Amino acid sequence: MQDIKTYVEQHKQRFLDELFVLLRFPSISADPKYKGDVLKTADFVAEKLREAGADNVEVAATAGYPIVYGEKIIDPSKPTVLVYGHYDVQPPDPLELWETPPFEPTIRGEKIFARGACDDKGQFYMHVKAFEIMLRTESLPCNIKFMIEGEEEVGSDNLGSFVVANKERLKADVVLISDTAMISLDTPSLETGLRGLSYLEVEVTGPNRDLHSGVYGGAVANPATILCQMIASLHDQNNHILIPGFYDDVQSLTEEERLLLNSAPFDEEEYKNDLQVNEVWGEQGYTTIERTGIRPTLELNGIWGGYIGEGAKTVLPSKASAKISMRLVPNQKSEKITELFKNHFESIAPKSVKVKVTPHHGGEPVVTPTDSIAFQAAQKAIEESFGKKPVITRGGGSIPIVALFEKELEIKTVLLGFGLDSDNLHSPNEKYDLANYYKGIETIPLFFKHFADLSK
Repeated sequence: MQDIKTYVEQHKQRFLDELFVLLRFPSISADPKYKGDVLKTADFVAEKLREAGADNVEVAATAGYPIVYGEKIIDPSKPTVLVYGHYDVQPPDPLELWETPPFEPTIRGEKIFARGACDDKGQFYMHVKAFEIMLRTESLPCNIKFMIEGEEEVGSDNLGSFVVANKERLKADVVLISDTAMISLDTPSLETGLRGLSYLEVEVTGPNRDLHSGVYGGAVANPATILCQMIASLHDQNNHILIPGFYDDVQSLTEEERLLLNSAPFDEEEYKNDLQVNEVWGEQGYTTIERTGIRPTLELNGIWGGYIGEGAKTVLPSKASAKISMRLVPNQKSEKITELFKNHFESIAPKSVKVKVTPHHGGEPVVTPTDSIAFQAAQKAIEESFGKKPVITRGGGSIPIVALFEKELEIKTVLLGFGLDSDNLHSPNEKYDLANYYKGIETIPLFFKHFADLSK
């Protein structure tokens, strides 16, 4: 442990400088105009893997953006860890809400502010630097493989094909991912599950063109009004989702499991103050921790239609659209939920409009075992690094490829995240604490040590 800390201390400015270069690439996979920047990011990641000491580094082409692969096989008889991460990021909009430019990383109050700082550039880059440390200090106890993709933020459409075509190359004993959060540095935690996802877009069309709201208003259905009414009808007064069959497969936790989940430290007043809201909101009968970890949700992610420019333009829009996401819990299937939503949404549309539902991407919920050697290694690593045992939690987000790895590679995943829920993921002013970045680099080699020891 002391050798690791000493190396980090000696090289911490370089570790930060390299991360800043990575953060300056606007690797926005959702917007085709950034294609060149996304490709440059992949090349940079490959370069840094080579510099750290990885062999057989490749920027592997896919039908979309490439996957960066690298490995170090020290002994085929030793266990192998497959590290997954992603170098693409969310769009930074709305730009006017950023205090500093999203792709000009800035340190304020011992925190790095930049798009991708935590999700996931800062977190996957910890593994590259931890790998460098293990090689330089001659303490790498396992084989290691890296698979860093560039399409996670748009559904990982091409990762499945890559995994299926490279099963032998990706063969490992466990997948290690840092793309999640812990409670805090004072209260370290390990996530044991992630929700699934169904993401889609809806479009409501009325008249064949925008109309004068004075001449036609009151006589022709307004698609924007109809869309709002339809979306509002998807929840009841207790915030229970009203799509028939939506809850049929939901796996409920026992009272003992709920008590354990709610034993994690949570300050509701601090939570509200951080978000500047007067009250929490959600499905009646569940705590905030349960609502964001073990219950499914349906959220409106964006809505538009008609005139939204400066000044006034009195029109009745021809179309109105929205993007909707549903987070799913164990036993729910994304394809089934998508189909249930589509059938229900189309069925509640009045005859005065036409409705189109377009599925985008999805993923399955997962629960990781807490009795595995890999999970025990993660617990021991955190306990050694932080001086206390981690709290066990459930994550509210989705990493669809975890279920893919389990299905195609037949291996489980450990979620060793060092972000915080307050890091503004997918929002303006995304951040990552310097302390979390360096603590992650220190802790990851300990996972390898304990995983190798427990595997003997």
